[in-house]
Amino acid sequence: MASADTTAQHRPPAAQDTPVEAAKRNGAVPHIPLAKPLQTARFLVRPIPFMEHWRRALGETFSARFYGPGELVFISDPPSLKALFAADRVNRIAPGRNIILRPLLGPGSLLLQEGDEHLRRRKLMLPPFHGERMRAYESVIAEATERAIAGWPSEEFALHPSMQAITLEVILRAVFGVEDAERRGELRDGLVEILGATASPAAVGLIAPGTRRLPMYRRLNELRERTDEVLFAQIAERKRDPAADARDDILSMLVSARFDDGSAMGDSELRDQLMTLLLAGHETTATGLAWAFDLLLHDPEALERLRAELEAGERGYLDAVVNESLRVRPVVPFTGRELCASARLGGYELPAGTVVMAGIYLAHTRGDVYAEPYAFRPERFLGDDAPETFAWIPFGGGTRRCIGAAFAQFEMRVVIETVLSSVGLRAASSALERPVRRNVTLSPANGTRVLIS
Repeated sequence: MASADTTAQHRPPAAQDTPVEAAKRNGAVPHIPLAKPLQTARFLVRPIPFMEHWRRALGETFSARFYGPGELVFISDPPSLKALFAADRVNRIAPGRNIILRPLLGPGSLLLQEGDEHLRRRKLMLPPFHGERMRAYESVIAEATERAIAGWPSEEFALHPSMQAITLEVILRAVFGVEDAERRGELRDGLVEILGATASPAAVGLIAPGTRRLPMYRRLNELRERTDEVLFAQIAERKRDPAADARDDILSMLVSARFDDGSAMGDSELRDQLMTLLLAGHETTATGLAWAFDLLLHDPEALERLRAELEAGERGYLDAVVNESLRVRPVVPFTGRELCASARLGGYELPAGTVVMAGIYLAHTRGDVYAEPYAFRPERFLGDDAPETFAWIPFGGGTRRCIGAAFAQFEMRVVIETVLSSVGLRAASSALERPVRRNVTLSPANGTRVLIS
């Protein structure tokens, strides 16, 4: 008779748990079985293939360990996302969020505030981004787009930089309210260089005291100081303007706005909020537009349908195109929260202190939510079968949902319509662009190469 030890040695391999099965049986979130340096490097270089691979290997909920933020749990099912965002008054933003941008945003930034301080600022800043006030910027957006089109070359070119030029012009005029051409040019030049520097991985040196004396960072700090001087001059001018209340630009509205206790924002906070609106609304909207054109120009049927409906004065399909492009190519692939109380999310009980990442890209490409999840099908957003709220979260959710979400969608619609009514474009390549990491966004690797047709 075989001994117990011998029997155990000959147990069929199928009877033994895999690491994933063992984790699930023990109620633990399956974790990526790679060393932290390797996880960090692969995630930074190619975040989409990284997330796709481990979703297939570990399931829809999994954990990763990175240098800096530590252990993160990725979730993507709509009920869990709804629960996570509903607890925004309890939880905190994930540690390390915007850590590279903090020196540029300033301490008063809406993005960096927590709890009641965040809510009172959000309440004050939200009105200009909705309703008729927002529609007052339509002519500004159309004019900026027409100027960009007039400068397009006859040979192949990258569309993304042109979209960046449009969204920056819109911010300078509609948000900052800069009417003086010389001041607008000075701000444009400084902000373009600042934004370019913060998009580079080398921007981590901004938060490392030992590197701030290096020429690159000295140059950036000097540039920031000069740009701040122009911003403070703009703020002071608007405060002196007796007609500020009648202006449409967002700076004028913020200068006139009052908190519930009757107090106003100080100059430093106004500067911080202007930089926040710039950083949150310039690169993201420009990238969203670059992706929308990339998807449209590679789908002749969708492009022809959109042109036909716009010529007929219909806008429903345009809305669907914007929504579907933000689903297939979300500009920001995830957003995080630190749990301040235990919660059941993604099928697991997670203790307080867990950092949970709402996987925006993962939610948008779930096969159990979307038929053909990787296909560009704007008609998903038409009729009664449109995706539920928490299956489509390109702007995050909860009380920290992007304050400029409605403005960004509005701007995208105006730019797309203006371009399609003014010029014919075609893709320079038969293949869709590959997403690459650019700071916190996913941008087209080659800038969406196009030709005027």
